[in-house]
Amino acid sequence: MDFWNLAIRIISLSQTTAGILGNFSVIFYYFVLYSRECTLKPTDVILVNVMSANALIILSTGVPQTIAVWGFKHFLNEFRCKLLLYVQGLGRSVSISTICLLSVFQALTISPRKVKLKKYTSWNVFLIWILYMFINFIHFAYTIVNRNIKNVTQKQDFGYCSAGRDQIGDSLYATLVVCPEIFFSVIMVWSSGSMIAILYRHKQRVQYIRSTNGLSRNSPEYRVTQNILILVSIFLAFYTLSSFLRVCICYINSHNWRLVNINRLTSLCFPSFGPFVLMNHYSLMSRHCLGFIRNKNHLISFQERK
Repeated sequence: MDFWNLAIRIISLSQTTAGILGNFSVIFYYFVLYSRECTLKPTDVILVNVMSANALIILSTGVPQTIAVWGFKHFLNEFRCKLLLYVQGLGRSVSISTICLLSVFQALTISPRKVKLKKYTSWNVFLIWILYMFINFIHFAYTIVNRNIKNVTQKQDFGYCSAGRDQIGDSLYATLVVCPEIFFSVIMVWSSGSMIAILYRHKQRVQYIRSTNGLSRNSPEYRVTQNILILVSIFLAFYTLSSFLRVCICYINSHNWRLVNINRLTSLCFPSFGPFVLMNHYSLMSRHCLGFIRNKNHLISFQERK
């Protein structure tokens, strides 16, 4: 075993383990808040779904890849492979669209126009899941129907399984999945730029005076906006790098397994480490909620002692 393979195995295992623990910890944290009758903010609702999509990506991509790099190759048949690819596509699509929703929502929240979107947040997230279940199912159904047709141009090897592909299927995937992802990325860049511009103008306007009607440097809105900008920036950085590596792989005739492995690890960086960024910068409202829960528990304990 050479150093490169050992490094890939250790990094893949560490990345997958961190992703599972991180995402499920954040989901459990918000579940505890909700079960204790703490009202979640719209940004918290979106973040729960971002972490749920990330967990789906880790379980459907990170776990099989980790098993494969440790020597257990092609343990899934073609149908299970395509079903797993469907789950991977669903997680990836929901992740990028919910992060886009989070970025746009926060940009509109801090904008001077004060657009009211709180009551539509849950419905938007629900529609995203339903829409991408249907969209990814279209591609999945095509690959299943096309399985016995002799127009498969090549087999794509994922390590843990392999699946046939053809030009029509690739075009269908590009139309239904890749093009919307590019659109959402552009929207995220625009909304992030808008948030930066709004915060900069506000800072210039009230540099030494705290505004009671707008944002102040220590206000919850300011901090939440900063945290969302960090999260979105990290996502865009890893997504852009992963997309660039994918293009490089597509234009290389022979399989460069080092480049393939680097791309796989890069594509899992945000789902694995995004939750830890969120833990370090979670919303101030949730902190107040947690404090309210603690005070409530202390009050109940005090009353029971009486």
